Amino acid sequence: MPFSFLPRLALPCLMALALPGCASQDSALGYYWQSVRGHLQIMQAAEPVDRWMARPDIAPALRERLQLAQRARAFAVAELALPDNASYRRYAELKRPYAVWNVVAAPPYALTLHRWCFPVTGCIGYRGYFTEADAQAEATQLAAQGLEVDVYGVPAYSTLGYMNWAGGDPLLSTFIAWPEGEFVRLLFHELAHQVVYAQGDTLFNESFATAVERLGSAQWLAKEATAQTREAFAESSRRRSAFRTLTRATRARLAAIYEQKEALALDEKALAAMKNEAMQVFRTEYAALRAGWLEARHERPAAVNAAQLAGYDRWVARANNASFAAQAAYDELVPAFEALFEREGRQWPRFYDAVRQLAQQPEAQRHQSLRALTTPKETPGA
Repeated sequence: MPFSFLPRLALPCLMALALPGCASQDSALGYYWQSVRGHLQIMQAAEPVDRWMARPDIAPALRERLQLAQRARAFAVAELALPDNASYRRYAELKRPYAVWNVVAAPPYALTLHRWCFPVTGCIGYRGYFTEADAQAEATQLAAQGLEVDVYGVPAYSTLGYMNWAGGDPLLSTFIAWPEGEFVRLLFHELAHQVVYAQGDTLFNESFATAVERLGSAQWLAKEATAQTREAFAESSRRRSAFRTLTRATRARLAAIYEQKEALALDEKALAAMKNEAMQVFRTEYAALRAGWLEARHERPAAVNAAQLAGYDRWVARANNASFAAQAAYDELVPAFEALFEREGRQWPRFYDAVRQLAQQPEAQRHQSLRALTTPKETPGA
């Protein structure tokens, strides 16, 4: 998968019992138990980092990574004012590629995610499963209802701090070997979820955590990383930025088409043709972007990361309304949060306090307040 590109899970799994009306009682109970069982298996597999480091048979690469993780963990507390608690001080080998698999769904002519409702988290636009088979089964049911669906693997998730009493969220084999810059980004992102969480507002929560990971990783790279690491991360960031620019443009194009459904009362055949054309343009433009990355590797070998490229290829191959809508939560309000960080003098505690105040506002009001931070102000008399 592309490093830190696909949406991640921020669901406290032990709180994941669906509210009445969101699912049948039997399916709700089944989902609850798979969440409890899956999370407890991860917690039971986790051991303190010091214990791992003391093993005589530990692989040198894993030892180096666990040392990096603890340096990044200390940096998160000292430099970014992120929580100093039990999370990410243990490590678990999962022997599978992902921690969980997310399911997202959307109507065929809208970029609005299907939502599930849970205690504590509120209503959110994704559902996580600890086995891919369970996720695919849920996707099949949603597709039978006429929804477009996407299932994707997630390397890490946050329990929002609710499980720190039991050892906290552990480091996982699913992301421990990521390149340094991508690794610390993920760590900072997941810790950010323990600082502020607005119930039921995925856009706010994920944009906030993404802003923290971007700002925090920039500080890490400037203070702690080697020149080689900074160069590799810069190349990865350029690819990620170009891909996000392309997907944002496609999302806007699709949104404009779907708006015409209401404004012009277009029939489904006309809508389908316009949608198919937009998706074809997207894939054509991605092919050109990809070719440019491959061409650049002759001058800059770091210009291509095989794992990142394969992840983008998979995303483009299955892209639909659900995947575009899920991605939006990680993009849309990030510039506003970055502007808020600047407004608060780049002081992390002040920034978090300002975000907490926003989280207390009604959802529409907090979104409006954030967007106002990046709205150009009119010049008096202009």
